[in-house]
Amino acid sequence: MAIQVTDLHLLRDQLQLRRQKLQNVVSRNQTANMLQLLEQVDKALERVDAGSYGICEVCHEDMGAQRILTDPLARMCLDCLPPAEARALERDLELAASIQTGLLPPRDFAASGWKAAFHYEPAGMVSGDYCDLVPHGNDLYFLLGDVSGKGIAASMLMSNLHAMFRALVPAGLALPELVERANRIFCGSTLPTQYATLIVGKAKPCGDVEISNSGHLAPLHVSANGVNAIEANTVPVGLFCDQKFSSTHVQLSPGDSLVLFSDGLTESYGADGSEYGSQRLAALLNRCLSRGSRELVEDCMRDITAFRGDSPRFDDQTLLVLSFAPVQH
Repeated sequence: MAIQVTDLHLLRDQLQLRRQKLQNVVSRNQTANMLQLLEQVDKALERVDAGSYGICEVCHEDMGAQRILTDPLARMCLDCLPPAEARALERDLELAASIQTGLLPPRDFAASGWKAAFHYEPAGMVSGDYCDLVPHGNDLYFLLGDVSGKGIAASMLMSNLHAMFRALVPAGLALPELVERANRIFCGSTLPTQYATLIVGKAKPCGDVEISNSGHLAPLHVSANGVNAIEANTVPVGLFCDQKFSSTHVQLSPGDSLVLFSDGLTESYGADGSEYGSQRLAALLNRCLSRGSRELVEDCMRDITAFRGDSPRFDDQTLLVLSFAPVQH
């Protein structure tokens, strides 16, 4: 099976925990739907014990870890779903993609002396990348992350992050405490195998930017002096409930930009099998030091598309650029 033994143990523990919670609900309010769901959980636990968990009941092939993480109660792979169920799943995916698009910030954004633009492109119908801009008072919070895995499960966790930070930002917490609070909530609502690399930043009208990087690729500071990576980071969110997080400050001058991106962008492959890489991205930005946020986004995506050529794209791609453009009085 594609699922490792350790992952199976973790999934079994999670199924047992969910069964206990479900049993408590059934004991208070016994409905046909609740009883049916309880039966499905019991059958999934039986398949774990019998060693057939994750094996399609129709074609008897491995369903793959992603299918199981998406639906721990699944009994068959997507290719073996009856036509009616396949059509229903496709409609659900289309609805999920529409909802996810609605969670994104405006395509071109301006607040507190900052102009922001982004590119957000799922590898499939939905994405596990996370991108948001949240003004609060005189500050602009910016967030970019990458949830482990792909498909529906990753997109659900992306939506979870979106809701958490939208609820937590107005509390006015210090940035490390904000991430710590979100991490505890995220740990309590995900499987032990799930996590997210994440950048959370706060940009002030004076050009001061505070950044907390949780295992994500280093953002790039583009200035008249060139392109510099902001390297400080800690572990991804979702791994340890009591993890402490830190932050670092960088001062931007008018015309400077911050460039944040997911690994689906730098890990694009060309026709010769070479990787695009962060060094090529930095070299491109070095040639575009005076460009605004939308121009930088378009320049980068044009270069990556040309580099990739006809090579397939396997991962979600997200690029966020914030340019410091204070209003001149």
